[in-house]
Amino acid sequence: MKTTFKFFEFIGRMSQIFRWSLMRNTKQEDLKQHSFDVAIISHALATIWNEVFLSRVGYMPVDANQAAVCALYHDSQEVFTGDIPTPIKMFGGGIIKGIADQLEGMATSKYLSSLPEQLRPAYQQVFDIPPRIKGIIKAADRISALKKCREEIAAGNSEFKPAAARIEELLKASDLPEVHYFMENFMLDRPMSLDELIEGNGSWLLGDEGGE
Repeated sequence: MKTTFKFFEFIGRMSQIFRWSLMRNTKQEDLKQHSFDVAIISHALATIWNEVFLSRVGYMPVDANQAAVCALYHDSQEVFTGDIPTPIKMFGGGIIKGIADQLEGMATSKYLSSLPEQLRPAYQQVFDIPPRIKGIIKAADRISALKKCREEIAAGNSEFKPAAARIEELLKASDLPEVHYFMENFMLDRPMSLDELIEGNGSWLLGDEGGE
């Protein structure tokens, strides 16, 4: 009898896990969307480190592709646990966080058991994130969260202002130079409008012939 493995069915459920569930949202964000954003930013942070800072300090390079892939799965355990907001995790001195960490470990085991045995070692590496890359993903997670907060604030939702202030302070205190580089060069106070993105009504798409 043929065995059908459920790994990708579980992963597909990431789109059913909604973030910021205790807050009023003008636009709902699901876990799959968030994970994509964190993967893009993690890849950027690793690339910034390798191309801008590595030659200055002489430390080890970071595999940007590994950072991106690990980031895609970094919160996938929430398919089993749900999204537990940070203030709830820290309730009671972090007791709930300890329980959540145990549940996430169980969820990872469930993921691996839902794969053919030959594939499990490769996917184990996706879930066992090296400390350096884990730090990058954590920072990327915060940057993604700050972008979400600023989008909500720009839409007139003041409920996200305290979260934005808290996350911004955490990013300012980061000891990763690539984080500060990203914040200075790529992070906007508000989302850009389509007109601002297009610049010149799209004439730049036509090159020199469409300059006027």
